[in-house]
Order: sequence, then C-alpha cells, then structure tokens
Amino acid sequence: MAMRSEKPAKRTIVRCPQCGGDSVYGAENPYRPFCSERCKNIDLGAWASESFRVPDETPPDDLPFGDPKEQ
Repeated sequence: MAMRSEKPAKRTIVRCPQCGGDSVYGAENPYRPFCSERCKNIDLGAWASESFRVPDETPPDDLPFGDPKEQ
C-alpha cells in the first residue's frame, strides 16, 4: 500500500492595494487583501474621510433632468 504524499498548499501572493507590497491572500492573513493592519486602516480612513468617492451621474440642480422632449 503506497502512502500518498500531500503537497503543501500553495500560498497566493497578491499586491497590497495600499502600499503595493506583497500580501498573502489566505486565511492566515486576517487583513487580506492588505498586507497589514496599518494598510487596512489607512484605506478605511480614506473611505471614512470621503477621499474615495463613487461617481454620481446626476446632473447639477440647475440643469434639466430626464428626457428633453418631455420638458
């Protein structure tokens, strides 16, 4: 009876979105996709201070909105 040789799990390394360094993308890294708690908190702070924003397609209040034929 032959014994099976189990291969060690391959670690996935990704680029940290904050600092650009290597980051382990796996269960052993609680801060994934970030490399550290520091990078995760910097990113969270940027969202909290509204440095990152989702674009808004709504025109300004002084411009007509909708189909111009209906105005």
